[in-house]
Amino acid sequence: MLDHVKIKGKDFSLLAGTLKTGQSAPDFKLVNTHMNDVSLSHYKGHIVILATVPSLDTETCSLEAKHFNTRASLLSKEIKVIIVSKDLPFTQEKWCLAKSADNLVMLSAYKNNDFAKTYGVFITQLELLTRAVFIIDKEGILRYMQYVKNIEEEPDYESVLETAKDLLKEKIL
Repeated sequence: MLDHVKIKGKDFSLLAGTLKTGQSAPDFKLVNTHMNDVSLSHYKGHIVILATVPSLDTETCSLEAKHFNTRASLLSKEIKVIIVSKDLPFTQEKWCLAKSADNLVMLSAYKNNDFAKTYGVFITQLELLTRAVFIIDKEGILRYMQYVKNIEEEPDYESVLETAKDLLKEKIL
């Protein structure tokens, strides 16, 4: 877990969460593009790739979401790819329509900072989310965390996708 990120060479503080892999992923209440509240429990029984980005209106965030959208089309239906930003739901919907992104779930954290603080992705000076990726298994256990130190860089997609695919292969005893 990071305590700061770099944006254009400058350090910005993160309000560090206390998440650890192997623990139950904290539930959350975010808003979808139809302005409905959605929680993590809506996705129980699925493997969730949960990617946070500062804003879809930036080049790197848009590239990341497009990449995940393309890859999500090739994944099992048991894997849900969720992109979370503080963009308004209307902005997220507009982005999805413009980019033909129909393989993603877009959720907005615009209402409050609870999710951002709990998951350790809150950039305090900007009140935005940092770039990070989490994987939550079908039972709601946090199995993977990746915080991107330089916000202008994309995450390690291959590591994320391999972890999600490996979880599909695991047998629940």
